[in-house]
Amino acid sequence: MQQTSIKKRVIGVDIGNARTTYAIVDVRGNVIDCNYFATSDYQDVNKFVERLAQAILDIAEKNGGYGTIRSVGISCPSASSITGCIENAANLPWKGIVPLGAMLRDQLGLAVALGNDAHNTALGEKMYGAAHGMKNFIVLNLGVGLGSCFFSEGHEHRGANGFAGEIGHTCIEEDGRPCPCGLKGCLEAYVAAVGIVKTAQELMAESDVTSRMRDIKALDPITITRLCDEGDELAIEVYRRTGNWFGRGLATYASIVNPEAIIITGGVSHAGKWILEPTREAFESHVFQNLRGKVQILLSDLDDAERDVLGASALAWDVPEYSLFK
Repeated sequence: MQQTSIKKRVIGVDIGNARTTYAIVDVRGNVIDCNYFATSDYQDVNKFVERLAQAILDIAEKNGGYGTIRSVGISCPSASSITGCIENAANLPWKGIVPLGAMLRDQLGLAVALGNDAHNTALGEKMYGAAHGMKNFIVLNLGVGLGSCFFSEGHEHRGANGFAGEIGHTCIEEDGRPCPCGLKGCLEAYVAAVGIVKTAQELMAESDVTSRMRDIKALDPITITRLCDEGDELAIEVYRRTGNWFGRGLATYASIVNPEAIIITGGVSHAGKWILEPTREAFESHVFQNLRGKVQILLSDLDDAERDVLGASALAWDVPEYSLFK
C-alpha cells in the first residue's frame, strides 16, 4: 500500500520596502530558519521572483529538503489575496498590476498565497501577539507607509477587492501634503516615516528653538526618538503633532468599527511613549463618546520580522495544497 505523509512545514515571506524576509515555519508556529535579501536590489520584478524562488529552494534544501514544504505564503504592500496580485504599490519598485502569486507558483511548482502586508501582520498578532483571544480589533503597520486590517467577530474583513482598511489613504488635511498614492492630505503623509521627517523640517523652519535636529543632515524617526529621550523639546513636539494627526485618524476608524483594541506595529511604533501618549490624547478627544475609555491603544511586543513571516505562514496553511512533484 502506498503511504503518504502530511507536510508540516511552510514558507512565510514578508516583502518590505527595504528587504524581503523568508522563513521556514512548522505547524506549531516555530520559525525553523530565517533569512533575507534587499528588495531594492531588484527593480525588475522578474529578477526579483527568480531571486526569491532560489532563496526558498536554498533554505528548504538546507533544512530537510524541498519535499518537506507544503506551500508558500507571501505578505506584501498593496497586495490582494483575492486576485493574487500586487496592485499599484506606492512604495515598491514595481508599478501597475503584478501577478506575483502566479509568477512564484510557476517558478516553484508549489501552492502560493499572496496577501496584503497589513492583513498578514494582523494575522500574526491574532495568532501569536497582543490580539490573541480578541474578536474585534484593528492592527496598524506604521513605518514607511501606513497599512491596517480589522477583525470583526473573529473574522478578517478584506472587502470586495481585498483592500479594506486603507486608513492611510484617507484625507486628514484638505489639499495637504502629496502622498505617494497620488492623492493629497492622506494620513500616511503625516504619520509615516517620511511625514514625520517633513513635520520636523516644518517645525525647524517656523521656529528658532534650539534643537539638535538642526545639526543632523539625514533625519529619520529613529534619530528623532533618540533626541526625544535626551529631552530635545522640538523633537518631542514632532511626535506631539504626529500623534495628534494619528489619534484623530484612529478615532474616525474606531468610531466606525468599534474595536476592543488598536494595536500599532512597524518601525515608527518604536518611538514608544513619544507617539503613543499624544495619540491616545487626541483619540479620546475625537472618538465617538460611547467609545471613550473603552478602546485600548497598544504597541505590539512581537519582533517585527518574526510576526510578519508568521502572518504570511498562516496564509500558506490556508491555501489548498498543490505540487508539481507529488
